[in-house]
Amino acid sequence: MTWKERQHSFRLSDRYNAALTGTVFDIQRFSVHDGNGIRTLVFLKGCPLHCMWCQNPESMSPKPELMRLPHLCIGCGKCIEKCPENVFSIDSEGAFIVERDKCTYCGECVAHCYAGAMTIVGRYMTVDDVMEEVERDRHFYETSGGGVTFSGGEPTMQAEFLLECLCEAHRRGLHTAIETCAMVRSDVFERILEHTDLVLTDIKHMDSAQHRRLTGAPNELVLRNISNAAAMGKKLRIRVPLIPGCNDSVENIEATAKFVSSLGSNVESLDILPYHRLGEPKWEQLDRTYPLHGIEPNAKETVLTMHGVAQKYVESVTIGG
Repeated sequence: MTWKERQHSFRLSDRYNAALTGTVFDIQRFSVHDGNGIRTLVFLKGCPLHCMWCQNPESMSPKPELMRLPHLCIGCGKCIEKCPENVFSIDSEGAFIVERDKCTYCGECVAHCYAGAMTIVGRYMTVDDVMEEVERDRHFYETSGGGVTFSGGEPTMQAEFLLECLCEAHRRGLHTAIETCAMVRSDVFERILEHTDLVLTDIKHMDSAQHRRLTGAPNELVLRNISNAAAMGKKLRIRVPLIPGCNDSVENIEATAKFVSSLGSNVESLDILPYHRLGEPKWEQLDRTYPLHGIEPNAKETVLTMHGVAQKYVESVTIGG
């Protein structure tokens, strides 16, 4: 069904539970790398994996979180003065202390931070709230063949909210996509896929033991869900984040490409995503240690070699997605 047919069939009486609330940590507009055409990306909080290279560590927890940007702090002390829970303090050596377990996300520190060094990541939104944001760029979806993509974190962690949003988007005639690690119960995943036009999914490592070491969980469920999605006839884009010293061996890329080739013609492409360190500062802002600190991105020659290995088995292989 085209977007025009869906739009014509949409009736207010058909609405799903539009008042259901989910936790969203970002909405990005005019994206062109996360599905067909121009898209709006809705990022949901929560993830079952803890990838060592995670570029969005603020997405791991399903709850709102406080982020402090040390390089912006001017030391005015207003956050200490205004916080009703005494979350902030200065120790005897002058270090700034954040007792995160005390934080209730009231926002007083954010409101009184002159330098903008404090922010709360994650806000509660209803389905209507999300769709109101998404609808703002309907014209661009219609002219470019775009739509809405739900990402994370891992959007299936908020399965019911995600399903409501996908259903509502389809009722409004919008193309839908999800970016997923596929680490979700298979029956839940199948329900979600019924209202998903395009699935963009990662394969972190083909060896289950290595997958567990790198992400905290084995990969059998991930591979089974990807296979099931292909069997359902869903359009797939498989993504491999190429992480130096973790999954960038010829053997792993070859195994990944062989698996992708077995999925059939519904796979649109295998995307190799070279490692970058743009997300590392976020770990510090959450008072966490970045596991891959000091790791350099792969050389261009290495990335091209992996691309060549994958092309032996998969017709469409891209670098960067």
